[in-house]
Amino acid sequence: MSAVVYGVGTTKFGRQPGRSGSSLGQEAILEALGDAGVDSVDAVYAGTVFGAPGTAQRALQDAGITAVPVLTFENACATSSTAFHEARHAVMSGRYERVLCLGIETMTSSFDGPITPEVTDSEGRAGLALPGVYALVASRYAYLHGLDTKALAQLAVKNRRHGSFNPRAQHGKEVTLEEVLASRMVADPLTLYQCCDISDAATAAVVGVPRGNDRDVRIAGSALRSGRLWDHRSTQPWGYELMGEVAAAAWEDAGIGPEEIDLFEVHDAFTIGELTATEALGLTAPGGGADLVLSGHTALGGRQPVNPSGGLLSRGHPLGATGLAQIAEAVWQLRGDAGGRQVEGARVAAVETMGGGTAGIDGNGCVVVVLGG
Repeated sequence: MSAVVYGVGTTKFGRQPGRSGSSLGQEAILEALGDAGVDSVDAVYAGTVFGAPGTAQRALQDAGITAVPVLTFENACATSSTAFHEARHAVMSGRYERVLCLGIETMTSSFDGPITPEVTDSEGRAGLALPGVYALVASRYAYLHGLDTKALAQLAVKNRRHGSFNPRAQHGKEVTLEEVLASRMVADPLTLYQCCDISDAATAAVVGVPRGNDRDVRIAGSALRSGRLWDHRSTQPWGYELMGEVAAAAWEDAGIGPEEIDLFEVHDAFTIGELTATEALGLTAPGGGADLVLSGHTALGGRQPVNPSGGLLSRGHPLGATGLAQIAEAVWQLRGDAGGRQVEGARVAAVETMGGGTAGIDGNGCVVVVLGG
């Protein structure tokens, strides 16, 4: 049995200290149910990273959903895409006919700036927050392939431009290359405009059995894996091998290759993250990511737009809600409902979410999903 997406819903993204997790969740849930054309589900697969225990149940109660199984997930940035992956398999196995996937995060209630590293990890004791981790990714990439800092900054220009067409994005203003390069240094070579912002938001999707509705979007493939032990045996930047392995499994599951994908939503928490993701997913050979950006291949109007939503750099990064935000964008694109950022003729989309933060492994988890076809 296969599985499809009936409907999706999201709140706006941004620093919304006046909104509770339950109120954000209710908004996303009701939009997803309305989009799906259903008023009940058999189960809920939900996720939050920093939310209080019971966050999902509070939102569900407010939306009138009770007395169903509720499974909660935490997989760093890949939290809600993990819930989506598992919901697909629950439907395919016949366990449930309709599953609501939900992601909620209210980060402004927990952080004023970068996420505090876990002090029980060696990296956390050293104060190495994620901007520093991705700066090291950029350093390793530069050693292996060379790195044009202007090409890296151009990624931020591209995604901020895409985000200017997204009314739900946290940052909807375009920036110039000069502005990106002149923004304050956070972790060399990553300047402020090359780093995503913390955000508050909720996202939702209804996954179910095929029902013959033309607006439903087929889930062609998905894969999930955690990283291997991270030690001296790897010569690649952090996260690269994990993304590549998961993408290969997703392509095999879907029966297609990356060259057949019309658009991608990838995890651009930092500009270098998109650069390595496009290479790991197979859009180009190792070291070719900068050429994709500079040639316009990954921009709206190009052969394979990447992050037409604006990505995390524009939309914001509410950790537990990010994966389903990417799924929602892909669904809107495949339905032709993406407005000014619509990718013309989009038939197949891919989503990649990379969860990191635990020292000693090559990423907490990575999910790649293929939709459409």
